[in-house]
Amino acid sequence: MMVGSARRMLPMIRFGFFGFALCCVGLNPSVASAKRSPMTLDDIARLKNVSAPSVSPDGGSIAFLQINPRNPFKGKDGPVRSFLMIKRGNAEPRLYVGGDMSVKSYRWAPDANAIYFVGEKTGDTQNALYVVPLDGGTHTKVCALDQKRNIDAFDVHPDGKRLVVVSAPAKNAAVIKAQKRGFDAVVYEESKRASQMAIVRPQPGRSCKMRPIRRRDHVRDALISPRGDRVLVKVSPTPHVDDGYMQTRMRILSLAGAERTRIENLGKLGTARWSPDGRLVAYIGVDDYNDPSAGRLKIADARSGEIRDLLPNLLGQVEDFVWMDDQHIGAVIHFGVESEVWSVDAKSGEHTTLVPQGGQVVRALAAAKGRIALTADAPRHPTELFQLTDGKVERLTVSNPWLADRILSRQEAIEFEARDGLKIQGVLIYPTRYRKGRRYPLLIFVHGGPEAHRSNGWLTRYSAPIQVAANRGYVSFVPNYRGSTGRGVEFSKLGQHAYTSPEFDDIVDGKNHLVKTGLVNRRKVGITGGSYGGYATAWSATALTEHYAAGVMFVGISNQISKFGTTDIPQEMYAVHARAWPWDDWQWMLERSPIYHAPKSKTPLLIMHGDSDPRVHPSQSLEMYRFLKVAGKAPVRLVWYPGEGHGNRRAAARYDYSVRFMRWMDHYLKGKGGPPPPYQIDYRARLKDD
Repeated sequence: MMVGSARRMLPMIRFGFFGFALCCVGLNPSVASAKRSPMTLDDIARLKNVSAPSVSPDGGSIAFLQINPRNPFKGKDGPVRSFLMIKRGNAEPRLYVGGDMSVKSYRWAPDANAIYFVGEKTGDTQNALYVVPLDGGTHTKVCALDQKRNIDAFDVHPDGKRLVVVSAPAKNAAVIKAQKRGFDAVVYEESKRASQMAIVRPQPGRSCKMRPIRRRDHVRDALISPRGDRVLVKVSPTPHVDDGYMQTRMRILSLAGAERTRIENLGKLGTARWSPDGRLVAYIGVDDYNDPSAGRLKIADARSGEIRDLLPNLLGQVEDFVWMDDQHIGAVIHFGVESEVWSVDAKSGEHTTLVPQGGQVVRALAAAKGRIALTADAPRHPTELFQLTDGKVERLTVSNPWLADRILSRQEAIEFEARDGLKIQGVLIYPTRYRKGRRYPLLIFVHGGPEAHRSNGWLTRYSAPIQVAANRGYVSFVPNYRGSTGRGVEFSKLGQHAYTSPEFDDIVDGKNHLVKTGLVNRRKVGITGGSYGGYATAWSATALTEHYAAGVMFVGISNQISKFGTTDIPQEMYAVHARAWPWDDWQWMLERSPIYHAPKSKTPLLIMHGDSDPRVHPSQSLEMYRFLKVAGKAPVRLVWYPGEGHGNRRAAARYDYSVRFMRWMDHYLKGKGGPPPPYQIDYRARLKDD
């Protein structure tokens, strides 16, 4: 056995264990089947994937969610819908809940004969709790809250007769009446009401009566212990997002609400789960309060609350875990751009590798009675369901069979040396018709966070149409610059109080590396990203303008001072990003704001933003636009998406983003450039009646 401590730098390309799934990646079109065609933006808009695997308590079935996008040109616009799928035994996966119902979350009944789920039908103004029998038949509503209250979270008691439900309090009838008469003023932050927890007995056909367990804090989640005598709750001082990020703590209560144990976890908090015997709670936590991302595997004693790090000094990121038995935890761990699945001893921390690196990136894990399910994606396909049996991985779903008829370009992990000697990793995608010795235009896709990372799996999405770009003759580069996760806590902290440099210099160094290899035309480089990646784009288009011929900024930061005053996460910004308040050094904040460097810009910049974004306020994009417009040295355009927040959710808005992105890059990296392309996009001919 190996002990999970420090990890060496991992080799960049290793195929074999999952190699079967990569049989067609990077095929030269000259030898590919004549029936295969390039990927299109319409293809991206219809991509399905799976998530949230769960093995039934008896180990006989696997449930999961299939994520289904809407057709942007047909039917009602809206976000993706999640359908409940179940694979029973060796049978093919079957749709259990779909159509006009979208599933938010679900739990197996203790006897494994049914599944409870929170769902919302198209047109409904609130969700409700339903149950669907495993043997088939329609789903039945078992719990709906009165006065249009949503169920935020729930769990099923081991006796199968009770539920724990988390929901915000109902509005007072007098308040509702006043609001209808126009007295509907909203007091910012103070008006939001804290959610409460209650034990309820569902009665089909009737509303569930909430008799909440009174607490002064906000309940975010609740999990009943395996014996049914206690509840593990996640609580924060308020419902605010910032408190959710930085102040969520765990408490163990009796069913009546008496506090039994306080687990004083610090900083960000991820998934938490009871051990099968109820003696321990495992969770994904942080190394310290200033750790940017929950990625450490922690164990807490359910009686004393004592916490220990199960894998100290891990140079990776724990993405998911599941208790396999009272003694062992299955853990999904990302190392750089690759992943592994470990079985970890809950006492010693010693581990064995269940799924080694190579070919696919594992995202989530589920297990019961010796049956192990996982979800994973690869350069050839989005996330699908797999099963691990006797050391072998079997693919169980093919959500997008038409992908077999698409030409997908060669993709590989790379590593280069930054100017200060630090090794930086990333993923490179070649043009579909790549020819050695030819230089190509480059698109750089910068992830947000920066406490995040991109893996060598499926990378194409509406905001990063990478395979479409490959067909149009672009090289794409996805860097994991310093401050990214997946390489340990120390690496993820390298961007703290170090805005822009050297973190965004890493991206320039990656670009220069690709130019030196002879692959990239240095005069034809575009950059894009969302959120912190949008910040990188704005900075690159201003302070580093000499390196970039085009940029597309999405929900990005332009002014670090006003960002503090308009975001809903100022505490998180201070604790894990800036490590300073604006008044600690106004000039430092200002000089690391792209607007400060606007007069330098020669890079055409397309700015896109949802007008209801609470995280990066839309005014950030407006400031960037106005400064560049007044400076007048480079083309700039600002596009608002009505009703969208920190990223687009609706099918039409996503599709429009993809179209505008590719048109901007084509215009400035492959076309004549000059003034921006026409702003109008006429979709009328494609729109269909319901």
